[in-house]
Amino acid sequence: MSIELRAAIVIVGALSLLLYLWRRRPLDALLAAIATGALFLLATGWKLPGELGTTLAIDPAKPPTTLDGVRALTLEGDGMRAAQWQDLPARPLSWIPPTSETLRLDFPRHLPLGRMFTLTVQRTAKTPARLQLLAENGQVLAEARGDGALTVDWLPPLAETLDLKARLLDAGGRLVAEGPVPVVVSATPPLQVRGRFSAPSFDLRVLNELLGSSHAVIDWQVALGKTVTRSETAREKMDKPGLLLIDAAWFERASSAARSALLEEVKQGAALLVLGGNANDSAVWSRSVQLALRAQPADATVGSLALTAAPLNPAGAQAGAWSGKDAVWARAWGQGRIGWLGAADWHRQAIAQPRALALWWQGVLDTLGVQRIEEVHWLDPQEMPLPGQRTEICAQGVTGKVHFPALDQTLAWQRRSDRVDASCVAVWPRQAGWLRMETQGAKPAVGQVYVYAPGDWPQWQAAERRDATARYAARTPVAAEQTRGTLPGWPFGLVFALAMLGLWWRERR
Repeated sequence: MSIELRAAIVIVGALSLLLYLWRRRPLDALLAAIATGALFLLATGWKLPGELGTTLAIDPAKPPTTLDGVRALTLEGDGMRAAQWQDLPARPLSWIPPTSETLRLDFPRHLPLGRMFTLTVQRTAKTPARLQLLAENGQVLAEARGDGALTVDWLPPLAETLDLKARLLDAGGRLVAEGPVPVVVSATPPLQVRGRFSAPSFDLRVLNELLGSSHAVIDWQVALGKTVTRSETAREKMDKPGLLLIDAAWFERASSAARSALLEEVKQGAALLVLGGNANDSAVWSRSVQLALRAQPADATVGSLALTAAPLNPAGAQAGAWSGKDAVWARAWGQGRIGWLGAADWHRQAIAQPRALALWWQGVLDTLGVQRIEEVHWLDPQEMPLPGQRTEICAQGVTGKVHFPALDQTLAWQRRSDRVDASCVAVWPRQAGWLRMETQGAKPAVGQVYVYAPGDWPQWQAAERRDATARYAARTPVAAEQTRGTLPGWPFGLVFALAMLGLWWRERR
């Protein structure tokens, strides 16, 4: 209760005690003191010494299913998995993280064909080491050396399910860690591209070949003269192109109606990339898309490939609503995006560095936000799936149910507040290897998730357990004083009532 109420109880009780003493009635004064003390203790709610509940020592091999009657937790070792901690309410945790070395692997579990596969190993040790990415037959696909984090890149040639392997060696060639690196390389729907250009160039030819090699659906028109146009008709119907390509000269020479129609298409959600290599009129771009351009030196270069700069480019990485990265400046335009490619003569890299050029172009499209439309997108697991342990499977664009043939289970997708636009289910895999799942909603799709063996990547498993345990320990625990017992109030109420009855009886005499 409030301090004011307790103060009032003390004041009234003290006055009553003094009044009875002044009237020389010591027994009544004693009864008044007893009543005052009982009422004060009833209002205060004194805490008992010590705390309620016990301290539980957790065995990670046999995690508790309930913490009823448990005041605090103690733990030794690496801790438990996130799925195990999520089932337990918050309790104060006494745990000292081990200092042994760990590592963490970062790589995509699902990869569209044509994208670079990147594996990064984060190590707590800072000693020299060598990371190898191995094919299923043991052939070394990529290798990296260094003292800290190590990264290897590899471009998958085919759409298939791969059981790759990674190997970490120390400076002397001794094995530090080794384990599977599973990845599903999938064939995505081809990108639909519509290109309109006012002047032919070697750059356009190389760009056409790059898009063609990626199996893109291309609608291509290049003006060879005032009345002559070279056209390439799309092999299938294009309802809504994923990428619109123009050169700067086409936009500068187009009519106001054509420019407005193009920008309106972008505003409705399309992605537009402008090749600025033949730009000539900066005023047009300033008026149309609020892009301020400045003349560039003849020998200026841009981007990671040091390409020739376009004759007109923004003055810096940030130009109003436009932001630049690796020779590309982009901005939002309605529901779509517009990009300005301020580089030219990239055709020279097609012979010298064809792979680097292809990767650079993929970065250009990523900066512009160009994506191939996928009906269902499977999300990477947040924790290593293990046999007998709860695993969360999440996907975007799914409805209805999902079937797991190996488990003979069909589960309904559940929405999760912590996963934007995604639905999830929880399963307990029975064995290591690929676990297949089939959606049964309006958008049927097939996916796979790899279940690691209990002995795979022990240092990675230790790192995940330490991270999950640290997150649990950081939860707001129950305050210590709230777990202490409180003196029951009914005895004080009974004593107060008896003392007051005694005073009343003595007053009646």
